[in-house]
Amino acid sequence: MKASQSSAAKRAAELRELLNKYSYEYHVLDQPSVTDAIYDGLMRELKSLEELHPTLVTPDSPTQRIGGQPIKGFEKFTHAQRMMSLLDAFSDQETLAWFERVKKLDPGVAKATFWVDSKKDGLAGALHYQDGVLVRAVTRGDGTIGEVVTSNIRTLPSVPLRLRGSGLFTKGRTEIRGEIIMTKRDFEKLNKQREAEGQPIFANPRNLAAGTIRQLDPRLVAARPLQFHGYDLIRDDASEVPSNSFAYKTMADLGIIVDKEAHAEATLESVLKYAHDFATLRHDLAYHTDGLVVKIDDRRLQARLGSVGKNPRGAIAYKYPAEEATTEVKDIVISIGRTGAATPVAVFSPVVVAGTTVQHASLHNADEIARKDVRVGDTVVIYKAGEIIPQVSKVLEELRPKSAKPFNMERELQRQYPELEFVRPEGEAVYRVKGVTGKLLLKQALIHFASKGALDIDTLGEKNVGALVDAKLVRDLADIYTLTKEQVLALDRFADISAQKLVDGIAAKRHPPLSRFIYGLGIRHVGAQTAIDLANTFRRLDNLGTATYEQLNAVEGVGEIVAESILAWFTDEDNTKLLAKFRKLDVWPLDVKHLGGKLTGKSFVVTGSLESMGRDEAAEKIRSLGGTFQSSIGKDTDYLVVGENVGASKLTKATKLGTKQITEDDLLKLLHN
Repeated sequence: MKASQSSAAKRAAELRELLNKYSYEYHVLDQPSVTDAIYDGLMRELKSLEELHPTLVTPDSPTQRIGGQPIKGFEKFTHAQRMMSLLDAFSDQETLAWFERVKKLDPGVAKATFWVDSKKDGLAGALHYQDGVLVRAVTRGDGTIGEVVTSNIRTLPSVPLRLRGSGLFTKGRTEIRGEIIMTKRDFEKLNKQREAEGQPIFANPRNLAAGTIRQLDPRLVAARPLQFHGYDLIRDDASEVPSNSFAYKTMADLGIIVDKEAHAEATLESVLKYAHDFATLRHDLAYHTDGLVVKIDDRRLQARLGSVGKNPRGAIAYKYPAEEATTEVKDIVISIGRTGAATPVAVFSPVVVAGTTVQHASLHNADEIARKDVRVGDTVVIYKAGEIIPQVSKVLEELRPKSAKPFNMERELQRQYPELEFVRPEGEAVYRVKGVTGKLLLKQALIHFASKGALDIDTLGEKNVGALVDAKLVRDLADIYTLTKEQVLALDRFADISAQKLVDGIAAKRHPPLSRFIYGLGIRHVGAQTAIDLANTFRRLDNLGTATYEQLNAVEGVGEIVAESILAWFTDEDNTKLLAKFRKLDVWPLDVKHLGGKLTGKSFVVTGSLESMGRDEAAEKIRSLGGTFQSSIGKDTDYLVVGENVGASKLTKATKLGTKQITEDDLLKLLHN
């Protein structure tokens, strides 16, 4: 939903203030309090707001400039050519959209080749050579004015004080732009040394490089193993550098480090293929990188395309998903695990982290929520623990709405589970359902999983479930698919035939219909009909597991409470492990291939007994043809099926509402014609 102008203006003002604060810390104080990923996430949100509401763009908006003001401790220098920043693309689609835009501006783009290099995580700077001798080194600063750091740069062994050779580029003025970085190995070695000396360790190589270059004492800079990697070559006569590939070869000849990964690609399709491969390869590089720089190789064509603001049209940064991101907490729901433990779960606005869409994360327990002070409405930083499990890192309190209230675990347990009583054992951080053991919960869950309305495993009744759980042969729902005849025979109540029958009956239900599997999982508030509606809407279990609150709430029969319950179930760590175990054992529900049927949109209620089938069987047949089976008559009921020995209440209500009454024979005709 599009935000109102007033709420958007308030949010934009908050974001501008916070981003400018982070920019000052990053560029001026060299003391960043957040990572680049967090800054980028908030910047993208502000850009989106300004795109939706152009009148919110202000001259001081961080979207209108590259960085903060240079530090006063260094001499200022105005770049002869502005040091531009690149437009970011976070997907193939965004990259293709960029290509289509620039193609319209110049037909030559269609046949252009591309120069591709890694986007290094360091500090950008420029080396100025006069007649081959280093005379000045300048940081990027705000892109127009940088800081002169010549004495510090001269200490870097990778920076030649005199360019190699005696050709054209050692005559007159030559400017080489590049990135000042520290390798992963050197960074780890330096941190280990500092830790041994009792000094605080550095957060990341990028911050270390930026802070080191701005030190006033060159001796400190010399003690840290920084490197300069070139990415651009500039001459007063631009025709002397016809292409980016030429620039890289020339820089290497002059004694400048250029990356071995840099190369030309003939088409954008091959660029994207390389980008996909590089997503994995980049982790093996000696330095950190968060993406690729893609430039049109022909510098004359690139110059003709010009720039938009601070971004050149002829280049783009293909960035990989951040391992951190910011998002807003929409709700905190509580999940009850198989042991009876109550786990609070944060529900987010969907956000991409480390390549996957994240919309909820466990908050573990009440103590953890209190420690981080997570509230509904907060903007939080999330990350992937081990690049798998999403976690809340911290709250950005500067963006907290005034209406946000501290989370009260006990009050929420009473609100969300009014029928249950919870206790918090002494010395534990977790609330649990009172009087219920994990073994009892497992038995109840397994009985439901095998029930007629779910997977319909008729050999797995209550007594057999009890025997299997008590013997510790089954510790979760998936374990039934690991049972062998020999294991079952060891139990008192089984003989050869009954043991084989049990194992075979379970094996026959490895790939049940999706709706039955969803119902069998025992998700709170999800009955048989809701499970069918969910299956028909999402068609695959994976789709249901990644559905957003808004998508769930849009399904007929799924309201706020049911949507929250589904989100909580798929977030619970025990449940995610259970699904992974099912998949490993090749137990997975069938996708819904064909939606609808001849009874789609029709609702049925049965009163009395049917001669040809039971009520559950009738419900199954109606649902299999797309119809809805209801337990009671409502305004949306199309048919009341009247059987034998009926009561008066449903007939009376059907007559009052004008619901069509049909016989069992009429129903059979609808089912079979």
